Formats: sequence, C-alpha cells, structure tokens
Amino acid sequence: MIVVVGESLVDVVLGEDGRPSSEHVGGGPLNIAVGIARLEEPSLLVTQVGDDDRGERVLAHLAADEVEVVGVPTHDGRTSTATATLHGDGSATYSFDLGWTLPHQELPPCDALHVGSLGASLDPGRASVVDLVDQAYGRDTLVSFDPNLRPAFLDSPEAAWADLLTLADRCTLVKLSDDDVDLVQPGADHGDIARVLLQGERTELVVVTHGADGATGYAGGLEVRVPGLEVDTVDTVGAGDSFMAALLVALSQAGALSSYGEGAMPRDETALRRLLSAAATAAAITCSRRGADPPRRADLPEDWPG
Repeated sequence: MIVVVGESLVDVVLGEDGRPSSEHVGGGPLNIAVGIARLEEPSLLVTQVGDDDRGERVLAHLAADEVEVVGVPTHDGRTSTATATLHGDGSATYSFDLGWTLPHQELPPCDALHVGSLGASLDPGRASVVDLVDQAYGRDTLVSFDPNLRPAFLDSPEAAWADLLTLADRCTLVKLSDDDVDLVQPGADHGDIARVLLQGERTELVVVTHGADGATGYAGGLEVRVPGLEVDTVDTVGAGDSFMAALLVALSQAGALSSYGEGAMPRDETALRRLLSAAATAAAITCSRRGADPPRRADLPEDWPG
C-alpha cells in the first residue's frame, strides 16, 4: 500500500478564448494516487473534500479507480478548484481557489508515503503533512516528495527553498521539475541543486524532469538522463503526476519499497535508466490525452516497467 497525502480539487479548464470548456477532477496528490491504482498498486489518499457536488465527483472518481480515501471535510464545505488556462503548445497555467486545513492524522500501515504539491507547502495543513513524514521516518517507511510548486503560493524563493529542504531531508526519493528549481533557486544549475538535495539525511535518489526533454536521475555518483518520448501532445496537464506515480510503482515492482533501508534505490546506470524510462513512458501517454488521465497498466508495453 502506498499512502498519498495532499489536496483534491476540480480543474476548471479554460480554452484559448478564455471560456470554460470542461471540468475535471484533479489535484497533484489525487492524480498520483489514481495513477498508482491504475498501475495495479494499492493506494490510499489522505485529503480534504467539500460537502458539495464537486466533492461527490471527487469521491466517485477515486472510487472508480479503487483508491481508498481518508476524506476530511473542508472547513467551508466547498471543494477546492484550480482554473487551468491552456495555451497553444499544450501547456497550462493555473489560478486557485483552495484551502488546506488538514488536521493531525495517524499514518496508516503502508509500504511508502508520498507527499507534495500544495498540501506540503500551504499552511495550516502543511504541519500535518510534516507530522506524517515524521511518523514515516520513525517507522523506517520510505517517503517520496514532489514539491510541484505553484508561483501563486510562494511568499519568496528563499522561504520556499527552506521549506523544501525541511521535507526533502527525510525523503528517500525527491522528484522535482526544472520549473521547481527555477522558482526556488533562480539561475542555478539543476544538477547542482539535485546534488545538494542528495545530501539529505535519507535521500538516495533525486529526479529532475525537463518536460518534453525527458528527465535526469541522480543517485550516489550516478547521473543518468533519458529523453522524452515523441507523442502527439494534447496537453501536459497531469504529466508530472503520472511520472511520479509510475516511479513509485516501478520501484515497488523492483522490491525497493519492501526492502527499504537496504539501499534498494537504483545503484547502477542500467537500473536507473530503466526506472526513468518507465516513468517517462507513463507521462507521455498522459500528454496524448485531454486532462489528467494517467494510463492503466494495459495501456503500457507488456514488459513495462522493464
């Protein structure tokens, strides 16, 4: 079981003309929990949902993919929203109507805990996420972290970097995008930042994604880059979340979660390249679809993750 903690919301998608075109259930942590389940790994999402029609849609969406849910009610009874404006190249920019007030939670028994996105950065709920990471740390449970930063919620690059380091220090796997790096360390070399994060107390693997240009993995003395897969891109919504979900499932299938504490992260170039390629394949499929629609196991090559 992989436990994911963070926000659930509804994406309101605007077309290039600025008019609403559709609504989709989303939120980075929710997308990751769904992506894990679709790849046939049990997942549980700790989140907040409103007592409204959108909240019902969120819960129905999770149930359809057999994601277990610990759904804490929002304070105002409304489900959070993110308004996505699509651009001609398939990319998207977001504005949010979101609150995150998650109270203290007990970490369920699990093989891994994943945290990130707004749930790991937005007060006051961030404190509960940090506490869950501390609980996992105390149990020697693997923790992964994807900051998935949003400029609208950053007080300053310096504060965001300090918060990121606080969580990353206790995470075995840290995945971030080159946009995340540019937000917290403008002008810095992405590889240098990854190597700084590798100095964390428990950090064994750092992955930096480069959008259509692929991803680079850093582990020990290794630095491995894989290219992006060519695909007819519809939009990039949820691609990073699919990448993260596939990373965790591929690691689980390699026995890395159950053998945590024994240096189970990839230790050679071949294994790391295979892991990154598996995640890139899942992300490419998501880019070929409208909205955050991660692949199912049947959508992937028969020998996936390789």
